[in-house]
Amino acid sequence: MNYSEITPYIQSLAEKSNSNNHIVPEMYLKHDVKRGLRDLDGKGVVAGLTEVSCIIAKKKDENGNDIPCDGELYYRGINVRDLVKGFLTDGHPGFEETIYLLLFSSLPDREELSQFCEQLSTYRSLPPSFVRDMILKAPGKDIMNILSRCVLALYAYDENPNDISIPNVLRQCLQLIAQFPLIAVYAYHSYQHYHLGNSLFIHYPKKELNTAENLLYILREDGKYTPLEAKLLDLALVLHAEHGGGNNSTFTTHVVTSSGTDTYSAISAALGSLKGPRHGGANIKVVQMFDDMTANIDI
Repeated sequence: MNYSEITPYIQSLAEKSNSNNHIVPEMYLKHDVKRGLRDLDGKGVVAGLTEVSCIIAKKKDENGNDIPCDGELYYRGINVRDLVKGFLTDGHPGFEETIYLLLFSSLPDREELSQFCEQLSTYRSLPPSFVRDMILKAPGKDIMNILSRCVLALYAYDENPNDISIPNVLRQCLQLIAQFPLIAVYAYHSYQHYHLGNSLFIHYPKKELNTAENLLYILREDGKYTPLEAKLLDLALVLHAEHGGGNNSTFTTHVVTSSGTDTYSAISAALGSLKGPRHGGANIKVVQMFDDMTANIDI
């Protein structure tokens, strides 16, 4: 039996659903209900308060109208340009420092940053047989989907998964921050092997490498990368670390955690939201656009 097949019966049920389940658009205006995190005019809907980050994409002109401007991104009140300038001038990676800032509202000194990086390094591993059982035995075609189900699976490996006290949730989140690059890269390798027929290899991370370096090391078959590649990836990780408290995945986290559920359920739900083509999944559309340009534009 083909479980993916749309049978005539399923098609008929879909048509019945479409015809019987419909809300008149005017009702949203009448009751002032938002259809999502966008108004009918396309403007973003404020869905929460945050002190973590701030994005400035528009400014008022002399008539009070919103006009586009050069974008500004702030992490905990610090312009990301100043943050980047600081760690590039100091000559150390920025992602770990940025995560510390986002979590604790202050920049770490050298000793605090070193201790924090060491803690992330101790968490940079997955449970025994996890890669085989959760990734290689069920190779998927979408890394976001694999991330989501792997996060849920990690619940079963946690001896204290339901404790939502601040220390325990912080411990869980730091572990997930350290484990996400591993899951993403191993998921990519499984896709390359099982769906595209390429060679399969699994590298374990190195304790002495930072997040960006480890990501490149386990991604490449020969484990090699240049300092410039590591610096650029580290910078990309910094710029993608946080983008405001009103986006879809953040709002999903607010909603799900309000029920008192566990960390793994909340993060998995947020990943499900982030996968959508109107949110984080929009990156896939960008790649498809570049592929289309490469195939159809003569240079």
